[in-house]
Amino acid sequence: MTIQAALNQQVELESLFDSHEEVSLDVTCVNELLRGGYDQPVLILDLDIVRQKYHRFQSAMPGITPHYAVKANPDMRVLRALKCEGCQFEIASIKELDLLLSIGVDASTIQYSNPVKPSSFIQYAAAKGVRWFVLDSEEELVKIHALVPDAKLYLRFDTSNIGSDYPLSGKFGVKPRDIDSILDAAVEMGADLCGLTFHVGSQCRNIENWKQAIETSKLIFQSMQAKGLKPELLNIGGGYPVRLTKPIPSIEYIGRVIKDALDGIGAEVRVTAEPGRYMVSDAAYFVCQVIGTATRGDERWMYLDAGIFGGLMECSQGIQYQIEVNNKSGNEVLWYVAGPSCDSVDVLSREQMLPATTIEGDLLYFPNAGAYTTVYANEFNGFPLPKVLIINE
Repeated sequence: MTIQAALNQQVELESLFDSHEEVSLDVTCVNELLRGGYDQPVLILDLDIVRQKYHRFQSAMPGITPHYAVKANPDMRVLRALKCEGCQFEIASIKELDLLLSIGVDASTIQYSNPVKPSSFIQYAAAKGVRWFVLDSEEELVKIHALVPDAKLYLRFDTSNIGSDYPLSGKFGVKPRDIDSILDAAVEMGADLCGLTFHVGSQCRNIENWKQAIETSKLIFQSMQAKGLKPELLNIGGGYPVRLTKPIPSIEYIGRVIKDALDGIGAEVRVTAEPGRYMVSDAAYFVCQVIGTATRGDERWMYLDAGIFGGLMECSQGIQYQIEVNNKSGNEVLWYVAGPSCDSVDVLSREQMLPATTIEGDLLYFPNAGAYTTVYANEFNGFPLPKVLIINE
């Protein structure tokens, strides 16, 4: 095989499997922190890994400004660490805005990317200095322009989410057939509609989604210019995958694909992205405990002290973790894994392979769990919220 052929093969592999050595929280560190005992579910998160993931994303996406999606993990210590590294931010609500303002983030740099917002939230954000607001309907365009006539607006359009573990299309994103009417309405009312955005779906493993969405963006920008609107922003959203149980393309490969797709986008267009899960997932372990087991016919059931209401909501939504049982190995069997609540919807998996010898008191480790865990947690049925331990502040 020639050197060039080997390089070509490596590029192809990178499109399917991230072969880079990934920095993630080591289980040895987790065990050390738990040496003093376990009393309730806990998320253990290493801020040094968050910092490293931010810089890896920056290196893979030169010329693209990352705006961390606060929704992924709004812990103040995470936000401060990212701010100190120079990261910018994207929000979904005014509570997230207040968190950022409290640590000194410049409101004018924040992108308000929730496509449907209460009028009171729009007014509050504008009063605090937020300038960039997303929309995906003519109704939202009219609402924002009436409240904040000088707002900088960007349009979210629907795009393919095929190959994403957690599709986000459907609920948000203007359909292609409706785009022109929104552009025309913006021109007629004098609104500063100057940007576009899309989302390829969470945990996206299909790089074609980014290529297709960027090509669509170019066509919409042409239409905007023809109507007298001036494109300034392309927000390429989130969806950058992390290692869970399925092979993923490397962020470097995704970055190269995006760079090539952006060719010809126009020097006047600033490009941003909204990494959330990518920044924080690998930095943490979620630890919970087996509180009981049961045999029901041919089914083995395992009950944990945390379930979909206690931080593991995404397990019921298509996200699969590589669960580990502390200090247990050997013959694995199929378990049904459930949370502690009285709600029958509180089932994390019906096909989880774990050691047959797992019993009450064993600890279960969920690696790469720094995103969309504690932020989902509530005290349903009176069960406690997970603790959060932060290291390397």
